[in-house]
Amino acid sequence: MSAADEISPAVRIWGRVAHCDGTAVRLAGLGGLARIGDGVRIGSGDGREILGEVIALGPDSVTAMLMAAPQGLAAGQRAFLVPDRPPSPCDGWLGHVIDAFGRLTDGRPAPQGDHPAMLRRAPPRGERRRMLGPRLATGQSAMDTMLPLCRGQRMGVFSGSGVGKSMLMAGLARGVEADVVVVGLIGERGREVSEFARNMLGERAMARTVVIAATSDQTALVKRRAALLCLAVAEHFRDRGRHVLCLFDSVTRFAEAHREIALAAGEAPALRAFPPSTPQAISALCERAGPGEEGSRAGDITGIFTVLVSGSDMDEPVADMVRGTLDGHLVLDRAIAERGRFPAIDLRRSVSRSAPMAWSEREAALVARARALIARYEEAEPMIQAGLYTLGTTPEIDEAIALWPALDRFVGTSAEGQSDLESFARLSAILDSGGTAPEPAGEGEQGACSHAPLTVADRWRIGA
Repeated sequence: MSAADEISPAVRIWGRVAHCDGTAVRLAGLGGLARIGDGVRIGSGDGREILGEVIALGPDSVTAMLMAAPQGLAAGQRAFLVPDRPPSPCDGWLGHVIDAFGRLTDGRPAPQGDHPAMLRRAPPRGERRRMLGPRLATGQSAMDTMLPLCRGQRMGVFSGSGVGKSMLMAGLARGVEADVVVVGLIGERGREVSEFARNMLGERAMARTVVIAATSDQTALVKRRAALLCLAVAEHFRDRGRHVLCLFDSVTRFAEAHREIALAAGEAPALRAFPPSTPQAISALCERAGPGEEGSRAGDITGIFTVLVSGSDMDEPVADMVRGTLDGHLVLDRAIAERGRFPAIDLRRSVSRSAPMAWSEREAALVARARALIARYEEAEPMIQAGLYTLGTTPEIDEAIALWPALDRFVGTSAEGQSDLESFARLSAILDSGGTAPEPAGEGEQGACSHAPLTVADRWRIGA
């Protein structure tokens, strides 16, 4: 609890602006009164009120970071301590885009529930958490088979800009089995926020979705607050027994916001100027997703966290931090996207750590064979493209060449409404038929094998 919370509302605690450096302001007269995380409100010379947050303490002064541009600020202006009152999520948020302060994006207040969001809530203790749940159908053939996603799993999507990350996230929002979808768009372009909510999700998916957005033009403090609110909203629905799909885009923008705040607070820069506290901040964020506590009525949070990688460098600091925190990662490759296959998943560099427990013995053997064929073709591709390979030289490469077009199409197939068993059936048909297999059924349509007494998926279930 802050000093502003402890004292009667009739009493106002204030200091004065002593120094301003960008969005960081030093406030005199609040030493010994303010605490880290307290809110401040400063009246600017142009009639605006600028909100901020205390990020560092000194014996006589404190440092606050502003949530808006500092235009109009002057030395000596009063800065009041104000209690932080987080918004209260509720079902009325579903179907809306919410900002970092719990308001609708047109500025109107959003409906409020009974319990304020806990922006910095600790995750459940590891030994009390349930194990990962069953495999989820996602509508993405590659994820339904070779890169499974289980209930409560945390998966990363590593991608450069313009490689189809947003398209994949929207497909998962529409296709994954979940009661509620919470989307965090941190540092995205304003146009992309609107396009994602209105066009990419669609009316049906948006009805079960809350979008928490902080656009690229907003300050680091607002971006961090939106990121924390995104996980707090997911926890709100989880605590009410629902399975929540949390799509967080992106951890990189969150880490950059944390870096700006930490450096302004006086923390020393380290690798690529990211301060030493960055790994802990990322882990604390990602750990809030995952299975609920054993024996409780709480649901689970299945998390998809995206990471922007510059130049496809999987070893850059944020990518390296996130990869060790999550339960698997999908790598989207620009070269694959440029030849027109979406999602542009690079199977050889992607992994799901839930795979061993998600597959049956038969499914594991099928995936191992498919991945081996894909790897064999990609290894031999330079020779094949250069005309240096002669068919009949190596049987394994010959088989890979024959099956490659169908396998590549399969990895790039999105079939919303199709079960994971149907995806496995199609993969089995490709491997057994020399590269030809029935196309996935569209939504509300019958598949290519509907004329048979048993569908492909039925034959897969009984092992026929």
